[in-house]
Amino acid sequence: MAKTKQSSIGHETEIFNLSDLKTPETKPLENLIEPEFTSNALLILEKRYLRKDANGKSVETPKGMLERVALNIASIEKSFSEKADVRKWEKSFYEMMAHLEFMPNSPTLMNAGRELQQLSACFVMPVGDSIDSIFETVKNAARIHKSGGGTGFSFTNIRPRNDRVSTSHGLSSGPISFMKVFNEATEAINQGGFRRGANMAILNHDHPDIIEFITCKTNEKALTNFNISVGITEEFMRRAERNEDYDLINPRSKKPAGRLKARKVFDLIVSTSWASGEPGIVFIDRLNKGNPTPHIGAIESTNPCGEQPLLPYESCNLGSINLGKMMTQSVTKPAIDWEKLRRTVHLSVRFLDNVIEANCYLLPEIEKMTKGNRKIGLGIMGFADLLIQLGIPYNSEPGLETAEEVMKFISLESKRASQKIAEERGAFPNFKKSVYDRPGGPLLRNATTTTIAPTGTISIIAGASSGIEPLFAVCFTRNVMDGAKLVEVHPIFEKIAKRDGWYSEELIKNIAAHNSIQSMTDIPENIRKAFVTAHDVSPEWHIKMQAAFQKYTDNAVSKTVNFPHTATREDITEAYFTAYRTNCKGVTVYRDGCRSEQVLTTEKKAPAKDKPIEEAETPFSIAPRPRPEMTYGFTRKIKTGCGSLYVTVNYGQDNKPFELFSTMGKAGGCAASQSEAISRLISFSLRSGADVKEITKQLKGISCHSVAWGKNGKILSCADAISKALEYCLEGSATIAPPAMMPEAETKTAVPKTAATAENSGKKARSTTVMHKGACPDCGGTLSYEEGCVVCHACAYSECG
Repeated sequence: MAKTKQSSIGHETEIFNLSDLKTPETKPLENLIEPEFTSNALLILEKRYLRKDANGKSVETPKGMLERVALNIASIEKSFSEKADVRKWEKSFYEMMAHLEFMPNSPTLMNAGRELQQLSACFVMPVGDSIDSIFETVKNAARIHKSGGGTGFSFTNIRPRNDRVSTSHGLSSGPISFMKVFNEATEAINQGGFRRGANMAILNHDHPDIIEFITCKTNEKALTNFNISVGITEEFMRRAERNEDYDLINPRSKKPAGRLKARKVFDLIVSTSWASGEPGIVFIDRLNKGNPTPHIGAIESTNPCGEQPLLPYESCNLGSINLGKMMTQSVTKPAIDWEKLRRTVHLSVRFLDNVIEANCYLLPEIEKMTKGNRKIGLGIMGFADLLIQLGIPYNSEPGLETAEEVMKFISLESKRASQKIAEERGAFPNFKKSVYDRPGGPLLRNATTTTIAPTGTISIIAGASSGIEPLFAVCFTRNVMDGAKLVEVHPIFEKIAKRDGWYSEELIKNIAAHNSIQSMTDIPENIRKAFVTAHDVSPEWHIKMQAAFQKYTDNAVSKTVNFPHTATREDITEAYFTAYRTNCKGVTVYRDGCRSEQVLTTEKKAPAKDKPIEEAETPFSIAPRPRPEMTYGFTRKIKTGCGSLYVTVNYGQDNKPFELFSTMGKAGGCAASQSEAISRLISFSLRSGADVKEITKQLKGISCHSVAWGKNGKILSCADAISKALEYCLEGSATIAPPAMMPEAETKTAVPKTAATAENSGKKARSTTVMHKGACPDCGGTLSYEEGCVVCHACAYSECG
């Protein structure tokens, strides 16, 4: 049923296609249930997951997609036994997904049963200390990104900046310079046509270039395709507590190359994380304590969101169980259906183990390492939905107890499932000398079985809350087709509100306009406690929940510890030490509004305590010159990744740029609205006397997800294109009408703020924690930073699974 075919990535592999497998003897299964997808899930599947023809038209239904995946993965059963009942497993896999009880990672949904057949989400690639090694990894990473996978790297092995290079008698440029090469390569790759390339960079705390690494993303335009984390140890944290020195080690010579104070380095990590959300920290020694095959190699890095530690050349296949579907049907007292959860865990483990066999491996080294350890990462989504149905607040001791109970059960049952499969098929090849190799001990099919991964898109497909995160919102506005907007209400909340008689359209609109229901006294208190959102949960509870799940997870936990804008560096410090003390394997923090490109949808925030802004610093406001009836200028067409942008610059009486307009070649959309907003602000600035050079400098180099090349060179974004038009003015290349033809315009000087304005601006603004991170490149909605990843809840754009 399988055929050998030369793959597009250059080596022989088995490719499974639905048309090949469905012979007359294996015709499509009959009487399959219809998938329980929501209308929004259908839109997402249509846009990103279904097979399309050469014209981009879908040639597959959502049901057909699940049939394709189920048959492709079930067909592997024949590889192990000719007597295997493929149809039984196909039906079981299909129904599990159609009931939204389990979903594999996105590459499996997209590629299983298709020519690409690359099913893994996570890869770690080695980076050696030579030009050949480095650029070989760049090439291989590009292949992975093209196929839909994410990559992690440790740059710790690269010799530091200005170190000796014996072959060229020159000096090394250091690891950060090569990270920039990886970043540019990623930018050039359109990742599988459905999501951008994503990377993790780790540098250990004892590398001589550690200070440069910690600060390498303080410029928001730098390394935009990387998440970065510092690899630290428990000993480093102890030294930071005691304010002791530690040695820096040159990776080339393995000899000491200086000393730093651990506390100084730690405080710098805290400061840069407070300012920009990066770097995160990874306890590299804890990752290796959990390494099940230390005889094969040491763990150096993780996948882009940090939850999957892997050996060099290793990949991993992920999938998540929807806990919201693991409930009894009792109307009197809702409870977890443990037997259903057990069956789902066992079936999911078998599914993921089959994925390892069905996978098309991009490199022989990846196939050898992945099949040698057979790691799978079974995780969860819908945890918040589970707690709501149980009536348990997320930020509570019962919430933590439920987390431990559920994850302990999944961990135990996943090991039992792996043991059962090992009895049929044998243990993973590297089992001997592994941590499981004990006299009289059971065999295991998989070196690891559990991972808490981001579920950005697959949780929306499954109609579930994301991973182990609290609810994003009780109600929010979702963008649908043709620019229409739809207010979505959490189904359980809506059901309870209507059942108990306090539902109203006015209430729903009020909730959608805010980020929390905790202050809404017209909603019963027990309901408010159950429906807490990410904005209601303190950083302490975020870390407690991460630690509760980590306790029974083989690999690691992807989670973001969110902070309000007013958080201090001391708050971040406490979070890091709490993660250290509670045995987390890593932690990522994000302070609301810490990056300038963040789209803020709440009320004006009070300045952070660390940097108070005095009212007296800005005693004046600037009023722009009024626009005359007629101006003269030029229009320049510039090609951008979003289409052709037409930029018009008009001049004032003084023969200097006075205003700017921009129009996209195609109407509407996020790009058009953003370029219009930029143009209005530029015009306001020019008419208020701002220097053109300074405006140009601020815009130049801003990058977005879509880059274009044209006669104007590389255009990184619409903002970058506008800077090119302004540079045209500075070069004196523009031809304009004589100034004498323009009517004189009145000017106004700076005017003091009114008393009312001063009074209002002096008030302490209310601050609602909204963890947003820029505009969605697909729909223009707001990006949210959660699960260590970026996701748009309006259209389901995600940079993760």
